Amino acid sequence: MPLSSVKILLIEDNLAEARLLQEVLKGSTFKQFSLMHVKRLREALERLNQDCFDVILLDLSLPDSQGLASLAPLINRAPSIPIVVLTNTNDDELAIEAVRQGAQDYLVKRHISREVLVRSVSYAIERKQTLEALREVNETLEIQVQEQTAELVKAKKLNQLKSEFVSMLSHDFRNPLNTILLSTGLLQETTYKLTKEKKLNHFRLIRSAINNMTQLLDEVLLIGKADSGRLKFQPTLLVLEQFCYQLIEELQLTISKQHQLLCTTQGELGEALWDKSLIRHILGNLLDNAIKYSPEGGTVWFELICQEQTVTFRIQDQGIGIPPEYQKRIFDPFIRADNVDVIDGTGLGLAMVNRCVEVHGGQISVESEVGVGTTFIVTLPVLFNK
Repeated sequence: MPLSSVKILLIEDNLAEARLLQEVLKGSTFKQFSLMHVKRLREALERLNQDCFDVILLDLSLPDSQGLASLAPLINRAPSIPIVVLTNTNDDELAIEAVRQGAQDYLVKRHISREVLVRSVSYAIERKQTLEALREVNETLEIQVQEQTAELVKAKKLNQLKSEFVSMLSHDFRNPLNTILLSTGLLQETTYKLTKEKKLNHFRLIRSAINNMTQLLDEVLLIGKADSGRLKFQPTLLVLEQFCYQLIEELQLTISKQHQLLCTTQGELGEALWDKSLIRHILGNLLDNAIKYSPEGGTVWFELICQEQTVTFRIQDQGIGIPPEYQKRIFDPFIRADNVDVIDGTGLGLAMVNRCVEVHGGQISVESEVGVGTTFIVTLPVLFNK
């Protein structure tokens, strides 16, 4: 049965000691040894780039490196190869430090025999292989722990979102339901006492409450689609400038006299591929918020900036602003700043906007100062029909 072969890189500047070590290894009946000898650390590093070795024998007194300083470059270059340190001094502290810094063993040259050297080389290889196997197992375990931790965090966040969702639904559905119940009750029980105008007013309240519930459900369903990967990008040819002006005109019919909505455009784009539904969700929500969170009125600026590869929407208001501690979380579901007071909202609008921007391949950011106003900046890539 052929003996297993061990390939050794010997780093030793003394030729006589190198020949002696080679002769010692030749007489081994346990293993066959193939020895490559270099005199300098630089040569060893070059050789490690060119060839593979099972073990390194390292003299601590080299022309271009002294002491344990040689260990780090070798370990960095070949971290999986075990190193046995050779020295002329019997220094226990140095031996311990060598092992602490990554060597597998420490031999005093004048005490080396064939049995000691072969055993040291063999054990160094075995220990290094065991350590490498343990390292790989540890890395695998760390990855598994990280994955499981991420899953736990995700599950915890999901449970929190479910709890917040139930709480939000119970609150935000209760208000319009109460309105519907109250108005229908009055219409049913006192219809003969109500004037035509009061009846119409109750019908308007019922219609408004139903619209609010429908909007809430639409927002919840859209976020659910986005989170489950079912919200798809469905582009069609569209002249974006015309679409934006139409959206602004629709909004101007509903805003109060306290607010002024100004629209400007920069650059020209023409017809390109856009998802009309996603853009309506994005711009509609941001413009609605700009008006809603400016309860004292003021100007809302809408700016469309057309460039060759991207378009940018800037929606700026003079409203209540967003406190700094909320600005990083404002796109998370159910997050509402603590300065909104009695202004109605679910905390879902900006989360929905963020999902729509992501599906459209874009980015959204916010700049805000409490009491001064807020600016949302949305950047989307331009896609042309080829």
